[in-house]
Amino acid sequence: MGKPVIDHDECIGDGICEQICPEVFELRDDGLAYVIVDDAGEYQDKVDEAIEECPTSAISWED
Repeated sequence: MGKPVIDHDECIGDGICEQICPEVFELRDDGLAYVIVDDAGEYQDKVDEAIEECPTSAISWED
């Protein structure tokens, strides 16, 4: 899979991604979520869940 990416134009910083997978996502002081690993393959199931649960569909896998 590789690396998830977050579209910061769509991110509203609700933090559900960090709650689901804190190993990969981090909510920062600017109110947006960030990917904090280079390869999230070992967390694929949790990342997929975060993608599904994101209210603005801001998260996707990098092509």
